[in-house]
Amino acid sequence: MTTTKTIAAATVLLALGGAAGWGLSLWLGAHPQSPVTGAAAPAAERTVLYWYDPMVPTQRFDKPGKSPFMDMDLVPRYADEDAAKAGAPGVRISPQAVHALGVRLATAERRAIGSAIETVATVQLNERDVSIVQARAAGFVERVYGRAPGDVVAAGAALVDLFHPEWLAAQHEFLAVRATGDAGLAAATKQRLVLLGMPAALIERVAAGGQPVAVTTVTAPTGGLISELMVRTGMTVEAGMTLARINGLGTAWLEAALPEFQAAGIAPGQVALARVAALPGETLRGKVAAVLPEINAETRTLRLRIELPNPGQRLRAGMFAQVTLQGPAAADAVVLPAEAVIRTGRRALVYVQDAPGRFRPVEVELGPEVGHQVVIRSGIAAGQQVVASGQFLIDSEASLQGVLARAAPVAGAAMEYPTTGVVVELDQDSITLDHAPVPALKWPAMTMPFQWARPDLAQGLKPGDRVEFSFRQEGDEHIVTRIQRANALPAAPPAVSPTSIPASKPAATPAVDHSAHTGGKP
Repeated sequence: MTTTKTIAAATVLLALGGAAGWGLSLWLGAHPQSPVTGAAAPAAERTVLYWYDPMVPTQRFDKPGKSPFMDMDLVPRYADEDAAKAGAPGVRISPQAVHALGVRLATAERRAIGSAIETVATVQLNERDVSIVQARAAGFVERVYGRAPGDVVAAGAALVDLFHPEWLAAQHEFLAVRATGDAGLAAATKQRLVLLGMPAALIERVAAGGQPVAVTTVTAPTGGLISELMVRTGMTVEAGMTLARINGLGTAWLEAALPEFQAAGIAPGQVALARVAALPGETLRGKVAAVLPEINAETRTLRLRIELPNPGQRLRAGMFAQVTLQGPAAADAVVLPAEAVIRTGRRALVYVQDAPGRFRPVEVELGPEVGHQVVIRSGIAAGQQVVASGQFLIDSEASLQGVLARAAPVAGAAMEYPTTGVVVELDQDSITLDHAPVPALKWPAMTMPFQWARPDLAQGLKPGDRVEFSFRQEGDEHIVTRIQRANALPAAPPAVSPTSIPASKPAATPAVDHSAHTGGKP
């Protein structure tokens, strides 16, 4: 009996539960859950502005479909993407993509950069220290001493024995005339020996001994390396024929090749320090002997000749050397890792990080390279972060999105210009500055408004502060990218001048020609 009651009660409970569940489902269907109940609200749909082909980003379409240029689907451009890009030209990359691309950042630094240049060079013979041994008269080679090209000889070393029939006949004539006792005629015949090219030592030997000398020995006029030896026993030689070429070894040349932009500051007489692997721990001091005027058309380099002393003849032709060229005193400059620069052939670009995940191409003017760093003459200020690794992938993405194409028509859009001035007034959106002349843009001193690249740049500034700042041009706008107080700066130009622009109505003042600022736009 008890079991039967229990089964009946369970049946009733199940029926009540099913009815309750059916009723709850009806209520939920009539009353959708609000966000407060914990169910997620559907995401708002993004507004599509147009569709485009990533390979031809400048061509727009009003509906989706296949690209007429490539076999791929058109990609939508959303309104929020354009809004994000309206603040500054550049490319936005997600943190995950930045990590996947291996993007590494570097900070532009201002530091003292010396003008020392490191390069490699090859040891060569000094071509200015060369002796040419020639036959002074026609004759025959009686003997060649044990010499060969490549031998090193001392000054006065015997090279070859020559028999000169003409010299022998002239000697007999001189001795015969001298035997007659006619001093004048003897002097004339002796002078004839000189005119025939006979060395003074040989003439004195004939006069002193009273006997003609049939064979003369040709010796090395200077010590050095026999680079050429053109005689062999039994040869016939003519007057003026070259017998040997001897290179002196007292000094040596180092020949180096430098890129043309580095060689521009090198001049003869500059100090050069050389290190040779064959002389470990020893530094040789020399000087630049010449900067050759011809550039190698294939390597675009200039050749330098550096002259070094060679005591003990320890420097041998063909050795390699590490050379440091000492230039003028060091000067402050903004530097970046050389690997951060993209050289296109027409210009040099770096990618600046304006915010995490946002990168902007900036055209820079390069100076000399010092080690692994390059001097930036304009375009980048100290403290800015640039992409040092992975910039080529970012550059490809920027090209696909048309960032470079949009920035190209604006003259100087990527350049940054440093100058000084006085704060006239400022708020969170803009600042009016009475600035000094900007020679790069051919601007005179004037008062004009600027926009902020970031609102936090306004912190700590007040009207009347003397500042140094950098700005860039974006269309008709001028954007301050860096600013700091500089109380030690000299007094700025007067706030009111014939070329000043009132901060309240810059466009209504006819005193300044804005064509220099906006590339000719009214």
